[in-house]
Amino acid sequence: MKPFALTPDMLSTLGKTFYPTGHTMLMFPDEGAARAAADALAQGGVTGDDVAFVPAAAIIDSIGPTTSGADDPLPSAGTEGATVRAYVRLALEGHVGLLVRTENDEDVERLRTLLRETPFVMGQRYRTLVIEDL
Repeated sequence: MKPFALTPDMLSTLGKTFYPTGHTMLMFPDEGAARAAADALAQGGVTGDDVAFVPAAAIIDSIGPTTSGADDPLPSAGTEGATVRAYVRLALEGHVGLLVRTENDEDVERLRTLLRETPFVMGQRYRTLVIEDL
């Protein structure tokens, strides 16, 4: 598992809101739960390069501010701003995240299978023009 770093390719074209296409963001109640999930993913063959630990501070300080342009110049037709605000609300309560590379349906099914015993609080898969609830 690697540390999270917000990069330009994780932002939407319009508004520059957090939108990491080809990834799934999972929120957990605490670091222990997130690390247990990362261990389960690793045991299932998901490489450490495909999983990033996202501490609450990174959600609040790095991801949260990306919503500033979500409704500029026009109100967003999507939910990316609301989704980021939900992450921030959870992070303020102490929740943390894992950002997992999920480029196709098989990756998502493997993630669901591997985390069947490790529930997450919120899961969002980012595809081109679609944010899918897990």
